[in-house]
Amino acid sequence: MQITRTMQMVSTAKIRRALERAQQAAPYKDAITQMLGAVGNAGGGDEPLLAEHEVTKRVLLIVIASDRGLAGGFNVNLQRAAEKQMKKLAADGIQSELITCGKKPTEYFRYRNIEPVMTFTGISTEPTMDQADRIATYAMDSYKGESIDRVVLYYSHAKNRMDEEMVTEQLLPVSGEGFSMPTDPRHPEPLENVTHVENVFEFDPSATQVLGYLMPAYVRTVIYHALLDSAAAEHGARRRAMQSATDNAQEVITTLSRTYNRVRQGSITTELNEIIGGASALEEN
Repeated sequence: MQITRTMQMVSTAKIRRALERAQQAAPYKDAITQMLGAVGNAGGGDEPLLAEHEVTKRVLLIVIASDRGLAGGFNVNLQRAAEKQMKKLAADGIQSELITCGKKPTEYFRYRNIEPVMTFTGISTEPTMDQADRIATYAMDSYKGESIDRVVLYYSHAKNRMDEEMVTEQLLPVSGEGFSMPTDPRHPEPLENVTHVENVFEFDPSATQVLGYLMPAYVRTVIYHALLDSAAAEHGARRRAMQSATDNAQEVITTLSRTYNRVRQGSITTELNEIIGGASALEEN
């Protein structure tokens, strides 16, 4: 109980900073998403990362989990969801590739003879922009080269300090009717305070070229925010799991204390009965 309580306190101390990092990155992600929609609506529809491939032959799954366990179902839920999707794709004749962020998902899939094309371990609670850049570069190059036809993110979104939810987000292609605002799993409804303006901006160079610079930044930002969000969710999940373990340990201690006291009282009663019985025997003699 002392160990689990200490781990709970450590996660409680770390979750605040992790949530702040994720929240600080969210406005930039929202802003670049809005900018992407504005440029796309201005006529930048020739960007390769926006073009949906005619046939889906291969899908890249990016699973973002943690390096350590003792976090309830935090890792297991993501791993099973990704594995289920891979089996579903295989049943449809679609191949899949895997990128794992975290020691737990890497070991999980390797144990099942699924070798990830890229792995990142030891930095699940402190993700870096370099990590996001490497993942984004591989995903974009593969999509442009048509060796990958779709890219999907699997991670946990930290709703607050206690709760998280699993998110499945399609990263590429950025699709929509014509070109619409990319969806955000944190905001299922349209983003608030977004002003849609048409035929106001003039682009030099063209909107297509501007979009060519903007799309890589968007992909990197989405991945980096997912990494930060997952780190915050990990601390929250571990805090909740350790709190539950501490409460269970306290219940065990209470039960054992009652059992010990009951046995001790029974032993004292037995000894008293023996003493009284001996004294009575002496009086009779």
